[in-house]
Amino acid sequence: MRAILMAGGSGTRLRPLTCNLPKPMVPILNLPIAEHIINLLKHHQITEIVAALHYLPDALRDYFQDGKDFGIQITYYVEDEEPLGTAGCVKNTAELLSETFLVISGDSIADFDLTAAIIFHKQKKSKATLILNRVNNPLEFGVVITNDEQKIVRFLEKPSTSEIFSDTVNTGTYILEPEILEYLPENTESDFSRDLFPLLLKNGEPMYGYIAEGYWCDVGHLEAYREAQYDALKKKVKLNFPYVELAPGVWVGQNTHIENINNIQAPVLIGDNCRIGARVKIEAGTVIGDNVTIGADANLKRPIIWNGAIIGDEAQLCACIIACGARVGRRARVLEAAVIGSLSTVGEEAKISTGVRVWPSKKIESGATLNINLIWGHTVQRNLFGQRGVEGLANIDITPEFAVKLGSAYGSILKPGSEVSISRDERNVSRMVTRSLIAGLMSVGVGVQNLDATTIPIARTVIPIMGITGGIHVRAHPYRPDCILIEFIDGQGIKIPQAQEKKIEGAYFKEDMRRSQVQEIGDVAYPNQVVDAYCSAFEQLLQIDTIRNSRAKVVIDYVYAVSGAVLPQMLDKFGADVVVLNASLNKNFVSTLEREDLLNQLGRVVEAVKATFGVQVSANGEQLILVDELGMPIRGEMLTALMIDLMLTSHPRSSVVVPVHASSAV
Repeated sequence: MRAILMAGGSGTRLRPLTCNLPKPMVPILNLPIAEHIINLLKHHQITEIVAALHYLPDALRDYFQDGKDFGIQITYYVEDEEPLGTAGCVKNTAELLSETFLVISGDSIADFDLTAAIIFHKQKKSKATLILNRVNNPLEFGVVITNDEQKIVRFLEKPSTSEIFSDTVNTGTYILEPEILEYLPENTESDFSRDLFPLLLKNGEPMYGYIAEGYWCDVGHLEAYREAQYDALKKKVKLNFPYVELAPGVWVGQNTHIENINNIQAPVLIGDNCRIGARVKIEAGTVIGDNVTIGADANLKRPIIWNGAIIGDEAQLCACIIACGARVGRRARVLEAAVIGSLSTVGEEAKISTGVRVWPSKKIESGATLNINLIWGHTVQRNLFGQRGVEGLANIDITPEFAVKLGSAYGSILKPGSEVSISRDERNVSRMVTRSLIAGLMSVGVGVQNLDATTIPIARTVIPIMGITGGIHVRAHPYRPDCILIEFIDGQGIKIPQAQEKKIEGAYFKEDMRRSQVQEIGDVAYPNQVVDAYCSAFEQLLQIDTIRNSRAKVVIDYVYAVSGAVLPQMLDKFGADVVVLNASLNKNFVSTLEREDLLNQLGRVVEAVKATFGVQVSANGEQLILVDELGMPIRGEMLTALMIDLMLTSHPRSSVVVPVHASSAV
C-alpha cells in the first residue's frame, strides 16, 4: 500500500518557528514531525510514500532524500504554483495510485493502529474510510457523525458550539480507493473535507469512520506544539527517538557532558554533543536539542531548545521555545510561551515577556525589555476571527494600527482594483477604526465605498445592489460597551465563509500584504441615495397597499442609534402612522439598564396614544423587541414564536430554522 504524506503546509500559526522551515520538519523530541509519521507508517508495513510538498520543499527533500536511510521508498510531488488543496494535490498524483492508498497529514502526532483501520476499510468495502479520534473540545476540528454501523452520515467542518453533536473529529488520515479521485476535476483547488467527502456522501458512496484508539495531536499552533512535546516525554504517545535512558525518565544523547545529573528532574531529553554547565537546574518537561550549550547556574523550567542554541550563565527559561542557533545571553529571562526565532540573539539581562515572539535573525539589546513581538508590533492571537467577526477591547486590542493591518490583509486577498464598502455605527471609536481600515484597504489597491454611519441591514442590502466585492461594518459589540466588533460581508451581503476568514488570517499573520504603487492606490467614494436604494429593495418585499390601508399606529424607539436616521423617512414613504422616540444620535453606548428604562417608556407611550404596537430597535438595526397595545414587551421565545407564526401563515408548509436552544413550545 502507498501512503500520501501531506507535507505542504506553511504553518502560519507556528511562526516564527516556520519562517524558514516547513511545518512537517518542526521537531518533536529532536526529530521532525514527518519522521515520526514515517516511523508510524513503517511500523504498519507501509514503506512506499509519496510526499506532497509546497512550502520550502527542499528542507524535507534534503532530509529524507530517496528514503533508503529511513527504510522507505519516497517520491516527491511539488506544487510550484498556487496550492490545489488537499484533494486537488492528491488528484495530481493519481497515476501513482492504482490500488487502495492512505493519506496522512504531515503536521500531526499520532500512534494509531493503521493496520486495524485498513482491515476495517476492507471489511466494510468502503470507498473512503476516515480515521477519527475522540477529543474533549471539537470546536477547532471537523466533526464527523457516524451511525451505529460507523457509516458516515454527516460532516461539520469546524462547528460552532450550538452545532456540536459528536466528539469524533477528522484526524486528516484517510484510507481511499483510487476511483473516488474521478469525482475531482483536473488542476482545480479542492479539499477532502470541504469538497470531496460531502460529494461522495451526496452520491451515496460507502464511507465509514474508523474511531481509532490512541494518541492524536494536531500540531497546528504553538500551544499544541508544546503540549505534544510534553505528552511525548510523558510517554502518552508511542514515539521512537535515538537516545539512551541514562536514568529513569532522563534520555541523553551521545558525547553529551552534564556537570551534575542530580539537578535534573525527570522526564527530560538532552540531545547529542551538548554541554550542560555547573549547577544548572533542569525541571521536568525540558527538551534540549543536539549541539546545545547551557551556561553555569542557568535555570530551565520546561523550555524546548532546538539544535545549536547557546544559553548563557544564570539565564532563566520558562516554558518557552528557543529555535535553532539562537543565543540567550547571561542573566537573560525568557518567560512562558515566548518564542525566540532561529539565529536571533537575546542580550545580557534582557527580558522577553510572556507570549512574545521574536522573528529569526533579530537582536534584542542587553538590558532591554520586550513586551511586543519583534517585527509584528502586536501581541499575536491564535485566531483573528470569532463567531461574529473580529472583536476586541476598543483602542486596546482593536487599535488604529491593528485596523490598518487588518484592512491591508483583507484587501490583499482581493484582486487589485476591487471595491468594498465600509460602514459603521454612530460611535467615535467606530469612526476611528473605519478610517484606519480604509487606509489599509487603499494601500493595497482596493477602492472603498464609504457608507459612513448607517445600519448593518442597509450595508448588507446595498452591497449586492452596488455590485462590489464585499464590505466591512464596524460597531459596538451588542453586549459589551468596551468592545468593538468588525464584521466582514461578502458580495451577497452575508457573512464571509470561514475559508475567506482563514485567508485573511494567513495574510495578517504572515504579513503577506502587497504594496501598491502610487498610481494604484485605492480611491474613496461616498455613494448617494443609499437609503433610497435600501427602501426600494425593502419595498419589493412588502405589500404596501396593505400597510397603507391598515391604519395602524406604530411607536418606534430608536435608542439614539443610526437606525433613527433611516427608518422614519422609509416609513413615511409607506404612509405609516408613526410616533418616533429617541431618534437623535447619541455617540455614547446605551447600557442594558438604560435600554430597559427606554422600553418601559415605550410601553407607556404605546398605551397613552392607543397605538397598535411599539418597537424598540437595537444592535445597529439587527434586533428588536415588540410592545403590545397594553404596553407589555414581547421578546425572547414569545417573539420567536410570533415571527414563526407570521412566516408560516405567509408560507404554509414551509420550514423555519430556529436557534438550537429554542424550546419545544416554539
